[in-house]
Amino acid sequence: MKIGVIIVFHNNEKDIDTGFFNEHLNQAKNLELCLVNNASRDNTFQLLKEIKDSCSTNVSLVDIKKFKSDISAVRSGARFMFNQFDLNHIGYISTNLINHKSYSISSLIKAMSKNQNIILKYNISVLEKKEIKQTLFQSVFSIIEYLEKLKINNQLVNL
Repeated sequence: MKIGVIIVFHNNEKDIDTGFFNEHLNQAKNLELCLVNNASRDNTFQLLKEIKDSCSTNVSLVDIKKFKSDISAVRSGARFMFNQFDLNHIGYISTNLINHKSYSISSLIKAMSKNQNIILKYNISVLEKKEIKQTLFQSVFSIIEYLEKLKINNQLVNL
């Protein structure tokens, strides 16, 4: 079962290592990635385009022309993924949260690709505990939050 992952970028040119992304994203067979450029004024969009062009078919790119809040950018990515793919689980990573929590994009990509099955099982258990069935946008989850909870419970391979 594939997991959809939305990664929102805004002026992250210096944080993006295209070689690292390509290496790890091509190994992540059960991830469908949507890279969202949130009106970056630097070279971020070009780097994301390089990643999309050099990766296998599991990477999509959404370019937002006018800056939006992180939540709105995630919704744009979720809407795109919902229309393009048949996914039951969609998570997101905001690069703004990465910077505040002192993670690197590279470490999160690595942790995500190594722990796909654990994240998926955790998401299924969270959804089963909810009494009311959620809409698509309500069920989109924060991958950083999940990884932190799984790390606390000693269920992660690496972070």
